[in-house]
Amino acid sequence: MVVDSSMVQLLAAYKDSINKTMNTVIGFSTQGLTKKQPESGLGNFMTDAMRYMSEKKFKKHIHAAFVNYGGVRAYLPKGDITIGNMFELMPFENVVVLQDIKGDSLQSFLNAIAERNGWPISGISFGIKDNKAINIMVEGKPLETAAIYTIANSDYIANGGDAIKMLKPFPQYNIGYLLRDALIAYTQWLTEKGQSVDAKTEKRIVYAR
Repeated sequence: MVVDSSMVQLLAAYKDSINKTMNTVIGFSTQGLTKKQPESGLGNFMTDAMRYMSEKKFKKHIHAAFVNYGGVRAYLPKGDITIGNMFELMPFENVVVLQDIKGDSLQSFLNAIAERNGWPISGISFGIKDNKAINIMVEGKPLETAAIYTIANSDYIANGGDAIKMLKPFPQYNIGYLLRDALIAYTQWLTEKGQSVDAKTEKRIVYAR
């Protein structure tokens, strides 16, 4: 077998470049973040990143952001956070999609999330009782069924993934902004401010009695 030495050198340089990028430190965590239901610091970090950075990219106010629980594929370790960590956390090429939906449809969506024991969310809080979402607050105000809310999801969920069918009829705003890029940019922004990625739980979702 004849080995093309020039090709070997080219691939080695390409691999070195990828490794260098993936090992680039962009932030830090004082304790590490893991996922759990109905709420977790990791989920809050991800949805806050999605909402904050997408508002800047889309130049549009976003009332709430969501990440499906099954889409959170890893954890963030204690210590340095690298670009590679973000690829492990969000390995899919999912883009952020915005939709303007009525409050009654948002209620149905939140009921679906309640049936699944809670997803990471930002901008909304509610209780889970009998597999339904109750006491829903959007940006600190009670949900209005006739109001229009702008929500952010991955294209996977907006297109009906995880059996979320109620969102499919609504038009989508899509500028090709990767959710992973939002996570990276938000982490870098926190680092510039001297802050860690250690988001806390805030009773965004609770099991109601």
